[in-house]
Amino acid sequence: MVHDHISSAYDRDIENITMLIVKMGGLVEEAILNAADALANRDVEAAEKVRKGDKAIDALEVQINDEAARTIALRAPVSKDLRGILTVLRLAASLERIGDYAKNIAKRTSVVADMPPINGSDNALRRMAREVQQMLSQTLDAYVRGDADLAESVRQHDHEVDQMYNALFREFLTFMMEDPRQITPCMHLHFMAKNIERIGDLTTNMAEQVIYLVTGEMPDEARPKGDKTAYVRQPE
Repeated sequence: MVHDHISSAYDRDIENITMLIVKMGGLVEEAILNAADALANRDVEAAEKVRKGDKAIDALEVQINDEAARTIALRAPVSKDLRGILTVLRLAASLERIGDYAKNIAKRTSVVADMPPINGSDNALRRMAREVQQMLSQTLDAYVRGDADLAESVRQHDHEVDQMYNALFREFLTFMMEDPRQITPCMHLHFMAKNIERIGDLTTNMAEQVIYLVTGEMPDEARPKGDKTAYVRQPE
């Protein structure tokens, strides 16, 4: 009976923490999309709202960490239960970092707002942001449902985000070589693209944590990576 009581209390704690993770994830998804929209619309006011909204994301991470620590202290979870708590902490940390990347995009939007768009790159960045937002949404669904297959599909999708980033990187490189006046705006836009690509990486890491939670094992095979920009050479 005592074991059943502890188990029931642990389940309630996990349900509460899961709700906080979902709430935090929803705010992060909004931040990603709003930051990208602010860039495409050159909307400094909207970008500033994204920056200010990051405080709510940070506060939820603190609350989740506190709740997880309390659960560990009171319930002394072991085995899969402990794995669930560790997964929560890692998911919250990744969400907080993704929120920071969205905030960084918003910060740069304030800088490039008065610069002319570079050949449709704003909309390309918005499409890329929507891709990673969808990945994040599916990862959170996989966590709530305990769906390792869905998490694996997110993991495999990261390759497409890398390809989008590579294409943008090469475009920016071409623009900068052809017209030195484009160097400053292209560099800002490149850093935004890199922020989005890193969001994709962090989301993929979250998906791997979900797989670990459900199966007890991290994925064996290295996921396909499409970011080859470190090896791009300028033409001689």
